[in-house]
Amino acid sequence: MISLVEENYLKALFHLSHNGKDEVSVKDLSERLKIKMPTVNSMMKKLSEKNFVFYESYKPLRLTDQGIMRAALIVRKHRLTEMFLVEKMGFGWEEVHEIAEQIEHIQSNAFFDKMDEILEFPTMDPHGSPIPDKEGNFQKMNFKKLSEAKVGEELEFTAVTYSTDEFLKFLNTKNIKLGDRFTVNAIEDFDQSMKVFINGTQEDIFSKLVTERMLVR
Repeated sequence: MISLVEENYLKALFHLSHNGKDEVSVKDLSERLKIKMPTVNSMMKKLSEKNFVFYESYKPLRLTDQGIMRAALIVRKHRLTEMFLVEKMGFGWEEVHEIAEQIEHIQSNAFFDKMDEILEFPTMDPHGSPIPDKEGNFQKMNFKKLSEAKVGEELEFTAVTYSTDEFLKFLNTKNIKLGDRFTVNAIEDFDQSMKVFINGTQEDIFSKLVTERMLVR
């Protein structure tokens, strides 16, 4: 068995390490979870003993293959739940994260497999992030940040990189959703704000903070 707290550590490591493949500092993990570094070190020793994490004092952290698998399955539960809440229960994409944080710790795989079946096996969650399958595999995303686009490019809005409720509500106020088509009309030299034509009918200006959080292809 693995505790709810241990699952949260594994999931945080998974996200910080780009799906478990890269090393992460104890400091970064501490800041992500808002937990003091000595407490993080103590938990890393515990997870190392369970063969979920490669841990040595004063060295970066890395998930083991077993740790990556376990973390990916937690992420699967979270993202399936978000999709179910949006598609089947009518929640807004800005409302589902906290609910999914609670439901993801249910241990029954059959519960989430049935959810997957009802949703007809989606590969992406409501925010455009890939949903791992039952083996922990997931579709690779070949997206880039909108901030990296050039004037004249035509792009599709595919995902958000930092889906806080506040940011999603901001997009809602502008009636912007995944699948919208963008044409980059101008980029301001001073602050890199971007003038964008949306779906051929609407023009808006996005700050650098906004374009850094939007993924396109």
